[in-house]
Amino acid sequence: MRLGLALAGLLIVLTGCGGADQRAPFADSRIPPSLAPRFWAPEGWGWGLIGVGDAPPQRYGVAAPSTAPRGALLILTDDGELAEAWFETVRDFNAAGYTVWVLERAGQGGSARYASPRDLIHVPNFEGDVAATKALARNIVESDRGLPLTIIGQGVGGLVALSAVDGGAPAAALVLSSPRLAPSGGKNKPMPAWLLQVGLGRFPEGVGQGWKRDGADAFKTGRTQDRRRGGVQMAWQTANPDLRMGGRSLGWTSAFEAESKAALGRAKDIRLPTHLLATRARPEGALAYRACGTMPRCTATGIEPPPGRPAAAPGASWFLGVDAVRLWWLDQVLCFAPQRSSAPEMPNRRNCPMDGVSPALSGHRL
Repeated sequence: MRLGLALAGLLIVLTGCGGADQRAPFADSRIPPSLAPRFWAPEGWGWGLIGVGDAPPQRYGVAAPSTAPRGALLILTDDGELAEAWFETVRDFNAAGYTVWVLERAGQGGSARYASPRDLIHVPNFEGDVAATKALARNIVESDRGLPLTIIGQGVGGLVALSAVDGGAPAAALVLSSPRLAPSGGKNKPMPAWLLQVGLGRFPEGVGQGWKRDGADAFKTGRTQDRRRGGVQMAWQTANPDLRMGGRSLGWTSAFEAESKAALGRAKDIRLPTHLLATRARPEGALAYRACGTMPRCTATGIEPPPGRPAAAPGASWFLGVDAVRLWWLDQVLCFAPQRSSAPEMPNRRNCPMDGVSPALSGHRL
């Protein structure tokens, strides 16, 4: 299937980068032993890099359906999240007729790093993330102008998506999945510019925050209640040291605070059709609902915990959830994402409640 990847110099196909430089990009990931085939790369999956200006190149991947695509999806990963964690979901979207792109965060996953050690999550600001998202979105749209693009922002990827769309990313729709935003007046204030200029932003937030083989995966941190799906990313990182990520830097936290403040202030200006999938019971979910309420074309729905039970962890990974929750999440995206006008009706399309609490899954475990 031709993807029409006219990336005009922004695309670099990788054949295995890494080498001695801890900051170099990496894409030649090895399949972890005993990993079920459904978690392997989709058929036809290809890796690439996109870099804008002086920012380190960011890794992305793409796979197309076996038939003419009905639409395109650009997934922006959460903080500390690999593209490999999305392989099963990409397969499902491909089967539904969508070309799927997954863009990793700047300085994370297989993307090039701003600083060493490699497992330190560090960026001086979110400008690289936003610029790369806008550039990749433009090239996706320009490669096939009849193919509508939906941007899906997961976790902190939702923050990047808001800023990119506000900055002119040419999307037809936006999905915010468990977006993570820092409240105004949060505990971490943006660092003074002079501290960043002398390099103090590259220091980790705490001691001993590097990647650990016995560290907590998505299941142990409560982002999903599906044990197998929750362990997929840890399996890829165990088999591929270059994909490992640990704690965040002081500079990353400062940049997150600053970008959140800016994005929340601009949300009211975003007129793109937007669908929010979030849990009100968590502070960041309630904040996302408030932001959605200021956006002229934003709808929202979510899964709320039953009385007396804690809400899902920050950045709940519904795409990694137990089958009932995961299918609900997939339906929400597919029901909302625009299709090419000539595309046939999607087969086996289920009921699509797009506003309010999902009644069938209210209080459901992830």
